[in-house]
Amino acid sequence: MGEIAYKRQDNQKKRQVWLRVIYIVLAVLLIGVVGAVIYGYNVVHKSLPTLEGEVTLPVKEEVIVKTDGHGVPHIKAKNMQDLYTAQGYIQAQHRLFQMELSRRQASGTLSEVIGEATVDHDKYFRTLGLRRAAEKSYDVYSDEAKEVLQWFSDGVNAYIKEATDNGALPVEFTLLGATPEPWTPIDSLTIGKYMAFDLGGHWERQAFNYYLLETFDEAKALELFPSYPENAQTMIEDVELDIVTSFKDAIIPDEFNGSNNWVVSGEKTASGKPYLADDPHLGLATPSIWLQMHLEAADMNVSGVIFAGVPGIILGHNEQIAWGVTNTGPDVQQLYIEKRNPDNATQFLFEEEWEDAEVIAEPILVKDGETIDYEVMETRHGPIISEFAKEIGANHVLALRWTALDATTELQAILQMNRATDWEDFEKGLEDFHAPVQNFVFADVDGTIAYKANGKIPVYEDGTDALLPLEGWDAKNEWKDFISFDELPRVVNPEKGFIATANNKVASNKYPYHISNVWAQPYRYERIFEVLDDRETLTVEDMQALQMDATNLRAREFVPYFAKLLEEVELDEREQQLLDLLEEWNFVDDKHLAAPLLFDQWFVQLEEILYADIDEAVFDLFSGKAQTTDELLRLGNDSIWVTELGTIEHIVYTAFREAIASVEENFGKDESKWTWGDFHQVQFKHPLSSANKWLGYFFDAGKPLPVDGSAVTPLAARAEEDGIVNHGASWRFVIDMEDPTTGYHTVSPGQSGHFRSEWYRDQVEDWVDGTYHETVLGDVSGAVLKIIPE
Repeated sequence: MGEIAYKRQDNQKKRQVWLRVIYIVLAVLLIGVVGAVIYGYNVVHKSLPTLEGEVTLPVKEEVIVKTDGHGVPHIKAKNMQDLYTAQGYIQAQHRLFQMELSRRQASGTLSEVIGEATVDHDKYFRTLGLRRAAEKSYDVYSDEAKEVLQWFSDGVNAYIKEATDNGALPVEFTLLGATPEPWTPIDSLTIGKYMAFDLGGHWERQAFNYYLLETFDEAKALELFPSYPENAQTMIEDVELDIVTSFKDAIIPDEFNGSNNWVVSGEKTASGKPYLADDPHLGLATPSIWLQMHLEAADMNVSGVIFAGVPGIILGHNEQIAWGVTNTGPDVQQLYIEKRNPDNATQFLFEEEWEDAEVIAEPILVKDGETIDYEVMETRHGPIISEFAKEIGANHVLALRWTALDATTELQAILQMNRATDWEDFEKGLEDFHAPVQNFVFADVDGTIAYKANGKIPVYEDGTDALLPLEGWDAKNEWKDFISFDELPRVVNPEKGFIATANNKVASNKYPYHISNVWAQPYRYERIFEVLDDRETLTVEDMQALQMDATNLRAREFVPYFAKLLEEVELDEREQQLLDLLEEWNFVDDKHLAAPLLFDQWFVQLEEILYADIDEAVFDLFSGKAQTTDELLRLGNDSIWVTELGTIEHIVYTAFREAIASVEENFGKDESKWTWGDFHQVQFKHPLSSANKWLGYFFDAGKPLPVDGSAVTPLAARAEEDGIVNHGASWRFVIDMEDPTTGYHTVSPGQSGHFRSEWYRDQVEDWVDGTYHETVLGDVSGAVLKIIPE
């Protein structure tokens, strides 16, 4: 018994020892975890912007930066050099990682920090040559503009050095294992060139049209060529080309990158002064593509938004004027079929002579991989963009001529616009704004409202209008010139009392020049026109409400049309019940209603039926598809695409039946529980979340939220196939020129690019609900940062 007791005591002691060991290990682990959390917390918070106190920068005199309650920096300097240096520093504080990704994306250097996954992306952007175009542009800038670019870069670099020395770079750099290189003026201009790329120019539709002619009978192919509703309101030689293969890896800008804007004369406003409203439609992500700022120095006091990485204010107002833009969408890109010399792969035919193409070395550094010795070839027309994928024919390639690849001077225009005091002054500044072509609307304190479609729009010989790739060896196909500045579409103080644009056709067929073959569907514009034309005394609240208007004129047109067609079909009780639901709908894409969900799916099914014969590999080239779909449906049984499948009645009914089945499968059979918002939801996602869902938990700006609107409503909210809205109004702005010092804004998801900032996601619900905040040009309360000379 004594021996047993001894063994029990010995085992108990061993257990106690092991428990103590376990406790110690757990304590050490806990201390380690707590330490890691504290360390991580300190590292993350160390990189938050400095909003108060003092910092030293390469400035001449003290600069004051006040950050208001919505995270908007108000920068006040005594001279322009200090102003732009401070702007560069403040932008970098809020958005350095975004700036880094933007310049790498546009320059084709993502693979240096990400690795093999982005090689094809880098090849494409090296081929386009946005950075080469930025370098050409820098050479033609004025000395003043070059100074501004350098001052801005000095400010960015001061922050990079400060953050690097203090171990306070944004945590995203640590996650990528990267450090930022010094900022240069070329980086800013390259980001500007990327925005021209993002707003497109329709080369992809030329390629798609070529595919149609090569694949289908001519009459059938031509039916899908771009057209525009006749009554809508307005403001080759055979070659070896495989379009399906050529552009399989091409990066196509989203065709929904449009906008709404309008100006209203004081004759129609409650204040008696003009109103201006603008909401550019771009990708919705976090951080926002825009950064709102207020800049004041010398003779300039301007507020609005700018792309992170670029100096000045591109959209906004000063104390005398306000302005906004939408994308005109002209044909500023032309594909040329180049005939290659079979005996020399770097020569191409022009006017019966072989010309040498320029071969440009563009080595691509790959993280954890070998450098790729990549080469780009440029003909007289531009880069050969089919080469990046694979050879598309033994003797032919496709080259891209594009205005944005020329030397252009948009920053000079911005600097002039920021200081302009009236329409004459503002329009003078527009002479330097070449690419992308934009619909500018303008209002001033004296009551002038104006519009101009501004930028370089090519003029073709003999009525050629950019529908197809052109033979690059024939001089008659060259661009002859550009529409002269004085002949660009322009309106000043119209009798109707307002001007509006929504990427619609901006000039009637009487206009002497070709502008574009591809326009947005007219529904957004027609709804804006309808509201502005119908009311005599408009208020600022009316302007905001119109930006949030979810009226769907496409549904207003097609639901009655479809219902009429279905009179020829014997519907069962369930189908008739759901058709009645659509006919009783008020045609508002309200997130609480069931009808928008069913109507949306009806068109999804219609397009699947109509376009079943089109190769999926070229479907992304089919820009303006929705407009074409509308036209085919209007043609009905006069359409080859329809009659080859049966009748319009049969197609509409089949699509209706399949839409019902799709909605029931995903949302149940009780239509009283269907809502548009169950499917249609907005989420502002961070670029890193696509790499890892756990990173998305930290960096995405909240969970998806139900939202009104659609791609065809003034409240622009275009969803992907999964219902997630990732395109829409990236900034909303309204101003009453009775008080030009106060603007009403929404910048979603928020001002800051730092995920621990209070302004990182604070405007998400504002975006959904249509809530605006005021920003003034005068003195504001908020955190005060003093920037003093080094």
